[in-house]
Amino acid sequence: MTSPIGKPRKVIPIAPVTSAPTLKGEAVSSLYEAQKKIYPRSISGVFARWRWVMVILTQLVFYGLPWLEWGQRQMVLFDLGARRFYIFGLVLYPQDFIYLTALLIISALSLFLFTAVAGRLWCGFACPQTVYTEIFMWIEHKIEGDRSARLRLDSSSWKFEKIWKKTVKQSLWVIFSVWTGFTFVGYFIPIRELGVELLALQGGWQIFWVLFYGFATYGNAGFLREQVCKYMCPYARFQSAMFDKDTLIVTYDEVRGEPRGPRIKTVDYKAKGLGDCIDCTLCVQVCPVGIDIRDGLQYECIGCGLCVDACNNVMDKMNYPRGLIRFSTQNGVAKGWNQSQIFRRVMRPRVLIYSSVLVALCAAMLISLLSRTPLKVDVVRDRAALSRIVAGGKLENIYRLQIMNATEVLQRYRIKARGLDGLEVVSDPEIKIDGAQSRWVAVRLQIPYGSAKPGSHAVEFDIEAIDSDTRLVEKSVFLVPR
Repeated sequence: MTSPIGKPRKVIPIAPVTSAPTLKGEAVSSLYEAQKKIYPRSISGVFARWRWVMVILTQLVFYGLPWLEWGQRQMVLFDLGARRFYIFGLVLYPQDFIYLTALLIISALSLFLFTAVAGRLWCGFACPQTVYTEIFMWIEHKIEGDRSARLRLDSSSWKFEKIWKKTVKQSLWVIFSVWTGFTFVGYFIPIRELGVELLALQGGWQIFWVLFYGFATYGNAGFLREQVCKYMCPYARFQSAMFDKDTLIVTYDEVRGEPRGPRIKTVDYKAKGLGDCIDCTLCVQVCPVGIDIRDGLQYECIGCGLCVDACNNVMDKMNYPRGLIRFSTQNGVAKGWNQSQIFRRVMRPRVLIYSSVLVALCAAMLISLLSRTPLKVDVVRDRAALSRIVAGGKLENIYRLQIMNATEVLQRYRIKARGLDGLEVVSDPEIKIDGAQSRWVAVRLQIPYGSAKPGSHAVEFDIEAIDSDTRLVEKSVFLVPR
C-alpha cells in the first residue's frame, strides 16, 4: 500500500465487521468503525509558535475589520439588500461580478502554488477550521488541563469537578461561537446596527443567521474537529495531484530512525542495532488529526509541523541530531540532500508557471480596478411604447436608463444620444445622483418623422459626469415602424 506520493506506508488493519441485534432479533453488519476521541498534547516549538502567530493575525483581521470605518460607512460591507459592496474606497455593484470571479481564480491558483511548493500550508496554519479548532482546544486546555488531565477527567464519574469544568468550557465555547457568528453577519449588515437590533431582540433573520453561523463554529471546532479534515474537506482528497517529489512535506527519516525502540540514554543504542527513534509516540500525541507520521505521508496530514516540534524536543533531550521528523521532500530524503539543495529545486517549471500566471492575473486585476470607471449604466427599452409619433411630426422612442454612481459623492450627469440624423434628447438631459446610489431615468429620443428608413437603427447613449472627466457610452437601438 502506498501513500499519496508513492511512499510505502504501514498497512493499518481494518476494524472487523461487527453484528448488532435489531428490534426483531436479526443481526445486521455495521460498516462504520467507531471513532476514538483525540486528545492532542500541547507542545512548544517553532511551528507551534507560527500557528499561533497565524491565529492572532487572521482573527485580528476577521474580528476587527467590520468595526473600522471609511468616511461615514463601514470599511468592508457586502450590502446584499442594496446590492452594493464596499471594500475600502471601492463601491462595487452586481455588474462588477467579474472581480469576484477573478478573486476566486487567484485564490485557487495561490492554493495550487503553495501546495506545489510546501504542501498543505493553508490547512496547517490558516484554514478557519484549523484556526478555530486551535482556539477551542486552547480554551479546553486552560479549563481541563493538558492531555493526561483531560483523559482522566473524561474517564471519571460525573462529580462536582467534572461538572463545573465541562460547564465553564461549554459556556466559553458558546460565547465565542455566538460572537463569531455575530461578526460574520456583520460583514453583510452594518455591524453597529446589527448589535443594536440584537440587543433589542429585533430582526428575526439576523438572529437566525448569527445563531446558524455560531452553531457551525461550535460544532466544527468543538466536536467535529479532525473529522472535517478527514472526511468533509475535499482538498485532502485531491492534494496528491498537486504534490511531486520536490514538494516540501512533513517526512520521517526511516533510514535514520529504524528500527525504533526504547533505550537508556547512557547506553550505546547503535551497538544494539537501534535507530534514533525512541518510540515515545509524542509525534502521535501532538497530532491534531491523530495520525502516525512514521507510517508515511497520509492524506489526513494537514502539514502543521507539530510532530516536528515534538520530535526535535525529544532529540534535544537525547542529545541526538534534530531532523528525524522534518519538512523535506521525497527526493531530499531519498538522496540525502541538504537544505540548499532542496530549496534549489523549489523553482521548478510547474512552480514558475503557477507564479507567472498568478502574477499576471494579480496585475491585470489591479490595473482593471485602478482604471475602472466609477459609473454604471444599464439601458432598457420601454416595452409599453416601443415607437410612436408625437406632436410636431416627430418619431419618439422611450428608454429607461439605470445610472449607478459608483463614487461616494453626489454627481451630476448629462445624457446625450447620437447615431441618427436629427436625433435629440427631449427629456431632462441632466440628472443628479447621490453617492453610492442608483436611479432609474426615463429618456425620450426623437427624430423627424421620415428621416430614417423603417427598421432597427443603432444608437448610442453618451453619459458624462459634469463635475469630473468620467464618461460612459452604452449602445441601444431606435425602432422606426413601417
